[in-house]
Amino acid sequence: MSMRVSILTREYPPYIYGGAGVHVGQLVPQLRALCDLVDVQCMGEPREGAVAHAETYPPGANQAVRTLGADVSMAAAIPEVDVIHAHTWYTQFAGLVAGRLLDVPTVVTAHSLEPDRPWKAEQLAGGYRVSSWIEKMAYEQADAVIAVSEAMIANILAAYPLVDRAKIHVVKNGIDPDEFKPDPATDVVDSLGIDRDHPVVVFVGRITRQKGLVHLVRAAGDLDPDTQLVLLAGAPDTPEIAAEFEEAFGELEASRPGRVIWVREMLPRESVRQVLTHATLFACPSIYEPLGIVNLEAMACETAVVASAVGGIPEVVVDGTTGLLVPYDPNRASDPAYIADFERQLAEGINALTRDPARAKAMGLAGRQRCIDEFSWSAIAKQTVDVYEKAIVAYKAR
Repeated sequence: MSMRVSILTREYPPYIYGGAGVHVGQLVPQLRALCDLVDVQCMGEPREGAVAHAETYPPGANQAVRTLGADVSMAAAIPEVDVIHAHTWYTQFAGLVAGRLLDVPTVVTAHSLEPDRPWKAEQLAGGYRVSSWIEKMAYEQADAVIAVSEAMIANILAAYPLVDRAKIHVVKNGIDPDEFKPDPATDVVDSLGIDRDHPVVVFVGRITRQKGLVHLVRAAGDLDPDTQLVLLAGAPDTPEIAAEFEEAFGELEASRPGRVIWVREMLPRESVRQVLTHATLFACPSIYEPLGIVNLEAMACETAVVASAVGGIPEVVVDGTTGLLVPYDPNRASDPAYIADFERQLAEGINALTRDPARAKAMGLAGRQRCIDEFSWSAIAKQTVDVYEKAIVAYKAR
């Protein structure tokens, strides 16, 4: 059957800061090989390949309300299509409005869930209640819901029990192994001051509660003395989070002079690829992660992973084969003793691999092969189109 789809996203290349943006940026080219039309509506600055809508109206309003202003503009710009696919709460309001306006089905992808990220109230204040309300409405009214991991199914149903289980479909995130692959060059790592003759632990991500970076920084105090910690970390969600992290980082830096590197600016993806290639391992201390594309990026660069066993991460990182998993229970996040033990276990997992580089290398090789075998974007695009077809059938059967 012919297929015309409109993709609604806050992020789109070259302006990407999170996993949802990476997902859309990789998915769209593959969809364009399968569909008659792939329209892309995004937010922010004008760019090639998409229609951009500024998050500036009403001026001075809460961020969530300004997002709704962009959503209205987005809904008005969508051409004649067969299905609308909205990514994250930022665009779900536009998807609901446009679906009714054009009389077509709406699909939403669960990259994350607002009820599982209560710390966002620090960032959005009252806007968090708005974002949560929009997301609830979107999941309940969508014609199909895509979960990026098996683990997300239970999370969706727990957060939104009125969602029909039959309309939830698992389509995992993926990786392009031709983009993320081992890079033997050393110009970037050398320019950052990384010592390639000693173990290197790398983190890539934003400074947010979700990514658990403060836990890694605290755990780093128990790493072996010759181990280097390289943080490619920027864009803190709030001034409070930034201040908390900077204090913890300052204490670590004072205790491990010359062994901690913090790169605050966002590096180009090709530079990140080189840093990952020369890492002994990649550390992912997330306390919430529906799947975790960044783990796939590290694995595709033949880098072992030490990660918290939350959300969809165990569906990516095979414990003992492509890396090591550290148990984490979100329900005990307020227990200082439990968190201290989690940080201790995180350090133990890292030390286990930095002390055994042959084992880390074997895990890295296994990780890249897993990326190639299980997480190709071409297969993910075909699965996504299958969901579109199911959504159209469901919509017509109403």
